[in-house]
Amino acid sequence: MTDLIDDVDTTGDDTLASRGLGLLLTIGGAIGLFSAATLIVEKVNFLQDLADGKPGSTSCDINPIVGCGKVINTDQASAFGFPNPIIGVAGFAIVVVIGVLVLARVTLPKFVWLGLQLGVIFGIAFVTWLQYQSIYEIHGLCPYCMVVWSITIPIFVWVTARNLRAYAPDNPVSRIVTEWTLLLNILWYVAVISAIWFQFGSDLWA
Repeated sequence: MTDLIDDVDTTGDDTLASRGLGLLLTIGGAIGLFSAATLIVEKVNFLQDLADGKPGSTSCDINPIVGCGKVINTDQASAFGFPNPIIGVAGFAIVVVIGVLVLARVTLPKFVWLGLQLGVIFGIAFVTWLQYQSIYEIHGLCPYCMVVWSITIPIFVWVTARNLRAYAPDNPVSRIVTEWTLLLNILWYVAVISAIWFQFGSDLWA
């Protein structure tokens, strides 16, 4: 069974890295969980308004571009036939649990890290698709969705860097990702913010 156990050194700098990842997973996962759960509540309230014959609205409707109401009842908001936030609630709950275990210095089996890696790959792919849909197809930005975007990016980058460092340390890609993790995260943010700005510009504050 030893081949199923994480064999990463947990001394020195790696201990600090593990604590940092644990904090990211715990706090970031909690923020994502709260945002996803809030979106479910907003969706229910939105549908209730429609059922009552009222214009559907949400508490985070700020202007014609920024607001959950423009996004929450689109086809893209239920990509798999049910509201996307349900996926977020389930996924971020798992992230929080793993984060707490990492902070508690519990030695996790390799299959847990593999499962988490597959999960964050799905998460970042789904989020990227939703970003494109929101910016270029729906032409609307949901604030709580953007919080989920903002959390998913660093979770993906840091989990991937951790796993590359642990299981493929001599790979050139591993060295680049592990040495430039923060920069990669910043550049990713810049790319998303730039896409939003070039699409909407000053209309964001109209």
